[in-house]
Amino acid sequence: MSQSHRPTDAEMRDRLTPEQYRIAREGGTERPFTGAYNDHKADGVYHCVACGAPLFDATDKFDSGSGWPSYTAPAAPDAVSEHRDRTLGMERTEVRCAGCDSHLGHVFPDGPPPTGLRYCINSAVLDFHPRG
Repeated sequence: MSQSHRPTDAEMRDRLTPEQYRIAREGGTERPFTGAYNDHKADGVYHCVACGAPLFDATDKFDSGSGWPSYTAPAAPDAVSEHRDRTLGMERTEVRCAGCDSHLGHVFPDGPPPTGLRYCINSAVLDFHPRG
């Protein structure tokens, strides 16, 4: 899938599993400690499951203990977009794929150096590509 193509709702429903669609298009989340990439340690790049855009590099992944894959930074500064999220009675910063606007998770200011950020991302919206 081309990174510049924003899939239509119908394309997303056809391409994604119900769980992936619920998270990517409806802003859902997976239960903690259940995602395929939470304990994943391989070297490579995590791409958007909806449009194929590279989102996070394995070199920036760390174990936050939160139950979701966590990264200190996106693969590139323009890989994700950030949006104010006031759902669930709290204010958070939502992270979306800049390529197709799919919901990925949230970013928090409690991560390790060098950024101090924790991008807390749902495994279901990621597609891992090994390096090389």
